[in-house]
Amino acid sequence: METIVSARDLTRRFDSLTAVDQLNLEVARGEVFGIVGPDGAGKTTTLRMLAGLLDPTEGHAAVAGHDPVGEPDAVRDQIGYMAQRFGLYADLTVQENMNFYADLFGIEAGEKAMLSDQLLRMTRMDPFRDRAAGKLSGGMKQKLALMCTLLHHPRILLLDEPTNGVDPVSRRDFWVILTQLVSEGLTVIVTAAYLEEAERCNRVGLMHKGRMIQSDSPKAIRAGIKEKCYAVRSPSPRAVREALKQQPGVVSAEPAGASLHVFLDPAVTSPEKLRTAIGGVEFENIEPSLEDVFVLLIGKEAPAHA
Repeated sequence: METIVSARDLTRRFDSLTAVDQLNLEVARGEVFGIVGPDGAGKTTTLRMLAGLLDPTEGHAAVAGHDPVGEPDAVRDQIGYMAQRFGLYADLTVQENMNFYADLFGIEAGEKAMLSDQLLRMTRMDPFRDRAAGKLSGGMKQKLALMCTLLHHPRILLLDEPTNGVDPVSRRDFWVILTQLVSEGLTVIVTAAYLEEAERCNRVGLMHKGRMIQSDSPKAIRAGIKEKCYAVRSPSPRAVREALKQQPGVVSAEPAGASLHVFLDPAVTSPEKLRTAIGGVEFENIEPSLEDVFVLLIGKEAPAHA
């Protein structure tokens, strides 16, 4: 498939802090690529470098065939960038905000009206076109920000945690819209604060402390884990967790609701051995979530980069 966004050894330092550390990335045209990781992982810095808003300290990137450092205007013509705090004007209505951004993009009046109507229908925001942006719900504000981002027909969307703080129903609606846009040929790179959203991506990159520690489809990332995952239940989960962490072959033991999600190295131990060693615990073999796998991988990274 055609690569439309790439990065080679992309690095950004702020004084002594390395925010992004030798990141390598390839995104195919027409896919949804999710960048996930905790706060401070380097997700926003990565997007800002791809958008040409921040120069890398080392390495380089290519976006739709253009260098964000040497050709920032050409890159901006090809992308729609939606920051965590998009610049909506609270006193302007939905339609007035869209008109303002259309004027910034130099869109002619006839096309502006057509695009506005099309985007308002697609997002089901048409009934709210005369409502002030400041009086919209969080989910509606994000839809408005997305519409403004789409006005100039970008080929690539760079979305920085677009559903952070938005209710679950609005998050679902937002992803329905993204899926429709991708089916029409758009490429989306999205940073996600919610690991379950990463399951909606074609591929994901797991970032930790500026490094891309894994990149593949969610299914392939889960399948690549040699450890077996178990839900462990006990009347004393805290004590059991501490006891498990002392046992050979227990790679990870983390709280997950009322139970623990535990990864075991099958070459070293088994539920039967641990029941004998600890007692009073139940093991149920489960399919790990992407969040489970991410926590496991971070745990493995820590000793190597302490």
